[in-house]
Amino acid sequence: PAAPAPARPKSKDVSAEDYVMPTLPRAHVRLKDAYGGVHRVEVEVAATGESRTRGLMWRKSLPAGQGMLFIFPDEEVRGFWMRNTLIPLDMLFITSEGRVVGIIENAEPRTLTNRTVGIPSQYVLEVPGGWCQKNGIVRGGTAEFEGVSTIPVTP
Repeated sequence: PAAPAPARPKSKDVSAEDYVMPTLPRAHVRLKDAYGGVHRVEVEVAATGESRTRGLMWRKSLPAGQGMLFIFPDEEVRGFWMRNTLIPLDMLFITSEGRVVGIIENAEPRTLTNRTVGIPSQYVLEVPGGWCQKNGIVRGGTAEFEGVSTIPVTP
């Protein structure tokens, strides 16, 4: 029998499809909708430069009620792209006080367009495309974080 092919070394490029990302911490975000209801989203937390760069690249699906929370060391105007992202996403830009200051809905996959709301935020929550509209989540709403206060945030 033929010898097995040698294992290909995994990529060191965080944006490469075969890059192996360490397991991210998990937490929850509670979002208040336009009608006073609350929606709890289970999130992976991207709190390092590497995990924020990787984001949801190469994911083939993202179930409703799940997402990724990007935490930054400080509040600034943020811009996000969809490089190597295969699914449409809603992006919620959230201040350090938990106010949703803008939402980009159904961001087009595999694009390099800079998506921003032009208002400083410390958090960005990505959920499946169309989720915000379906659940009545709008700009001006509030977000509460569960389980993020002990996660170290690095530049």
